[in-house]
Order: sequence, then structure tokens, then C-alpha cells
Amino acid sequence: MKKEKSAISLKDSYKNDFYIGTALSADQIEEKNAKEDSLIKKEFNAITAENIMKSMFVHPFKDKYDFALTDKFIAYGEKNKMFIHGHTLIWHSQLAPWMQKIKDSTEMKAFIKDHITTIVSKYKGRVDSWDVVNEALNEDGTLRKSIFLNTLGESYLVDAFKWAAAADPKVDLYYNDYNNEAPAKRAGNIALIKKIKAAGGKIDGVGIQAHWKLNHPALEEIEKSILEYSAAGVKVAFTELDISVLPDPHNLNGADVNQNFELNAKMNPYPKSLPDSVQVKLAERYASIFKLFLKHKDKISRVTFWGVHDGQSWLNDWPIKGRTNYPLLFDKDLKHKKAYNSVIELKETKQ
Repeated sequence: MKKEKSAISLKDSYKNDFYIGTALSADQIEEKNAKEDSLIKKEFNAITAENIMKSMFVHPFKDKYDFALTDKFIAYGEKNKMFIHGHTLIWHSQLAPWMQKIKDSTEMKAFIKDHITTIVSKYKGRVDSWDVVNEALNEDGTLRKSIFLNTLGESYLVDAFKWAAAADPKVDLYYNDYNNEAPAKRAGNIALIKKIKAAGGKIDGVGIQAHWKLNHPALEEIEKSILEYSAAGVKVAFTELDISVLPDPHNLNGADVNQNFELNAKMNPYPKSLPDSVQVKLAERYASIFKLFLKHKDKISRVTFWGVHDGQSWLNDWPIKGRTNYPLLFDKDLKHKKAYNSVIELKETKQ
């Protein structure tokens, strides 16, 4: 007789394989919805903060840090014995306004060092891993011309990892990006990993964001990425997993938060609910992805979903505001979808 689905969970099913994580909103960190909170505690054993650790929130003014919500996030993870991932120390987006005005290289270097050292030191021994640098690469694998590259040159990347390691020598340090399973960007990412290591920086892992679609990327490219990153001597984490079921404007791939397009009916085909035929496709896609993850579980440290349920997903507003997307394993009412069952059943058949 089959076990009741409600009696098992993602974290228990995959406990011997890799951490199963989710991204928490500010309301979820503050436990404002008891039903959501119960689901999070039951299903996940790793957490990432969706927004509140980004620089505009945690370091709003040059001489002022705001750790109120970050403290609650860390406490939530500790209370529930979860793996705690810090996201993110250095990122060109969601910067506090004062940071965007820095033009001088000496001032920029001092800011980055203070920012990293202050935050990592404060949570030393309490955060399990950090995204030290986020999205520093272009699609062709070259370095993004961010405010950091423009003021400091390539050295900021090595320095960031060195300063994070100095602040907490035992914490795992990751580079995180989207589309870094695509060949050109992957090659650039591996070159970056080697450069950081050669310069004496500590880099323990690469985060593949995994903002994917029903038919992209190909499983072969995901598998090549796992193998090649592992061969470069780093752990692989899938850090922001979701699968869009909606059409893309201009075949857009990636997760550049600055891109927006107009809303129209063709681009929002399922405003009320997801047809069963698409639910099945989503379940099949998730099953094939997790089957691949299990094949390479010795190389994968963590799989984190970008959000707890569909109603929370950033994909409802990106890259087109006002759409309804269905990218996760739980619907907006927190009910299991077919996709949840398909991921669980991969483990049940082996037990």
C-alpha cells in the first residue's frame, strides 16, 4: 500500500541526497501565516532569504546597517535546525542608492571590504554558506560591466572571496548566477573559479540559479554543467529553482531583473488556473530534472526552490507584470501539485 502523500515530505525523502531548500519572504521569516509556516517547516531543511539580505535592505546608508530582519531569518533557521544560506554579499542590482554613487576606486574597495567583513563576521558560525558574488558574468562568459568592475577591475572578485574567507574561514563560499549551465557562460564561470583559486581566494561552490522552462535548458547541458563544475573542484547547488510554464517575449532566457515587457492575453494564457495537460508537463519536467540530480547527488550540495508556493513567485511579475505563473511544487493555496508528487515518487519507488 502506498504511503499517504501528506505523511512524507521533500526534506525527508531526499535527506540522504542533498538539502531541499526554499526562499523565504519577509512575512514568512516573521511567521505571519501559520499555514505557510507549517508547510515550510514540514517540507524544507534549507532556507535562503528572498530579498532582505540584499545590500539595499541590510546596508541602506553608508554608516548604518539594518540587521533586524536578517537576525530573525537566522534565528528562524536555527530554531528549525535548517541549513542557512546567505544571499547575497556583492551584487550590482538592488544596491542602496548611496552605493550607486560611488565612483572612486579607493572608496569602492573600502565599501566592499567593510560590507563583506561586517556581515560575514556578525553571523560567523551561524550561516552555513554565502553567495559572495552574484551575477558577475555576461551571457558570453565575459565579465559584466557592473559598477564594481568599472571602478575596481577584475580584482574585486578575488578580493570579495578573500575578505569573506577571512571573516569566517569555515563557511562555504559560492559564486551564484543564472544561465551558467549554458556553454559560453559556463566556460566563463569555470575560468572565473580557476582565477579566484589561482589568486589564493577560497571558493567552495557554484550556484546555478535554475530559472528554467518546460523545454529549456536541455538536460544534457544541465548534466554537463554538473560534471564540469565538479571537475573544477567545487560543489554544485541549484539555488533558485523554478520552472516557468508561460510563453516568453522574444524567447527570453535568464533572470535579468531589469527586463520588462507589456502584458497581453497571449502572454498570460492561464490567468485563473493551470490546465491539467500543462500540470502533467510540469510534473514530467520536474521528475526528469530531479532524476538527473539524483544521478549526480554526490556532486550536489543543495536544491533550493525560489519561493514556497506559486502565489509568492517573482515570475508572476517578471518579465511581464500582472501575469499568473505556476512554477513551483505548491499552488497558491499551498496544495501539492502533480509536480510535487512526481518529485516524491522518484524516491518512493526506490524505498
